Amino acid sequence: MGLDQTAFASKRGVKKKEIAYWRKHPNLEGWMANRYYEKGGEGDFNCKDLFLDENDLNDLEAAVNGSLLPATQGFFFGNSCDDDYRENDLEFIYKARAHLQDGYRIRYTSWW
Repeated sequence: MGLDQTAFASKRGVKKKEIAYWRKHPNLEGWMANRYYEKGGEGDFNCKDLFLDENDLNDLEAAVNGSLLPATQGFFFGNSCDDDYRENDLEFIYKARAHLQDGYRIRYTSWW
């Protein structure tokens, strides 16, 4: 058991594509949960969908580059691994932007 996190790109009439996967990246989960609640989400942020737009990606990139992902803990989350995932996080942001430009929606989801 543990924290599994996935990002998908999807658009009408096209099969969704997995564009990123993380295993136990708790601080990214904390950032995504905060954004979910900022956008009006309610309840536990577990198995919920968070749709990301260009502004979200800009904010996430600034947080990743500035080592500003919030320290987040959870029973199944594991330890902070921001440095280990930094390149993967930036690659996700790059892919997500490209898919947004092609008319896709970007969805992040996680389960623990």
